[in-house]
Amino acid sequence: MENTLQIDDRIFANLMVPGPFDLNRGDVVVFRDDDAWLPPVQTEQSGFDKALSFIGLLPDQGEQYLVKRIIGMPGDTVECCSADGRIQVNGVEIDEPYIYPGDNPSDIPFSVTVPENKLWVLGDHRGASADSRYHMDTEGGFVDMETVQGKAQVISWPMDRWGVVDSHREVFDNVPDPAQ
Repeated sequence: MENTLQIDDRIFANLMVPGPFDLNRGDVVVFRDDDAWLPPVQTEQSGFDKALSFIGLLPDQGEQYLVKRIIGMPGDTVECCSADGRIQVNGVEIDEPYIYPGDNPSDIPFSVTVPENKLWVLGDHRGASADSRYHMDTEGGFVDMETVQGKAQVISWPMDRWGVVDSHREVFDNVPDPAQ
């Protein structure tokens, strides 16, 4: 997710999303790795760490989580790439200012229509992100909305990086709702 997030950044996520608050294109979400996008990790957790996990101050070490940006919502058609080399959502090219400098929107061509209750997610550092494009053989690369744990809201650590995680909603302002 560089440069939006840096390695070792700590974030606060709004756990009320999805739920009372809706998800939107551009939101940076935290989701459980239920489809094994990450390799398994074997770790022992101390009693203190287990207590911190129980009260929500540390993630559960038995679960792995990913952080990616929502590009496609249910019903959206997401394609790469246009003649200009940009990603299109519902036929509209999007200009993505959050992409890591020097990266292309995608080096992998794709065209997907996001099913109901699913999301299409991409990392901001496209050249180093094993996102939906790389997992099309597993559930089509789609993320189940029920695995979303929350929306990244604030970078809380290190102190010199404190700030809001920008959803860049303006990128999607001209994207129409999906065709019914």
